[in-house]
Amino acid sequence: MKLRHILSTQQFLDDHVLAEIFQLATEVEKKDRENNLSPVLKGKMLATIFYEPSTRTRFSFESAMQKLGGSVISTENAHNFSSAMKGESLQDTIRTVCQYADVIILRHSEEGSSEIAARFSAVPVINAGDGTGEHPTQALLDLYTIWKKFGKIASLNIAFVGDLLYGRTIHSLVYLLSLYKGIRIYFISPRQLRIPEKYKTFLNQRGVQFEERRDLGDLRDIDILYVTRTQKERFSTELEYENVKNSYIITRDILQGMKENAIIMHPLPRVTEIEENVDDDKRAVYFEQVKNGLYIRMALLQMMLT
Repeated sequence: MKLRHILSTQQFLDDHVLAEIFQLATEVEKKDRENNLSPVLKGKMLATIFYEPSTRTRFSFESAMQKLGGSVISTENAHNFSSAMKGESLQDTIRTVCQYADVIILRHSEEGSSEIAARFSAVPVINAGDGTGEHPTQALLDLYTIWKKFGKIASLNIAFVGDLLYGRTIHSLVYLLSLYKGIRIYFISPRQLRIPEKYKTFLNQRGVQFEERRDLGDLRDIDILYVTRTQKERFSTELEYENVKNSYIITRDILQGMKENAIIMHPLPRVTEIEENVDDDKRAVYFEQVKNGLYIRMALLQMMLT
């Protein structure tokens, strides 16, 4: 399948498309481990434009492009180190950068910014996070991780814990999970950080079972514990953030009440919501997610540019 832009996971509400992405990601992972990658993107240029900070997303896209033989131009903190400082609009920035690049990776603080960019770009645009909206490639790598760990995605129980209001990775993943039968979702958050209504409406329309609760409760039936940080940068006051920042902290004691074959996921970066001694537990897979992100992004770039 030839992909044009990647703006939302709602583009992928077809498991045949996901199977194609996962198959290609598996192939490039195997070739990478064998040091046998082909430079299929030689002569292609990727531009990363990040108006918000990033480590994993930016590095993985740039690494993915270079591993496939392509080249990279980039700007981080684009609010301060691009012509945005001079008042240039996003659309003018995009219309300029697409003269130099074959694909643009955009992270922006405003929801819907990637859609604006796509309207004005002559080359493909990938949404690398638009404010509190979505982060589609993170959700794809999350789903890929689940598939690799369980060999399936259907009939699993997943608990989303933490900042569900601003957690764009969760917003994107909710759309993808709706594809699979027998999925049950638990939304666990403080009252102030509940999942937005539009995602609950979507799940109801798709017939997906879910429930909301304020406490972690009984985790014995949970297959996937997906934890996210409280996003300090989205709060209007320090006090609001302080009131909710440590609402949930995953400790080794909590793990004792979980299945032996469950997994613990996190899109990272982590702050205080998972204690570091949890990292040694075989169920903690968040650094595997990071590696899987490289292969998913390699697959997507190859599908878009060849």
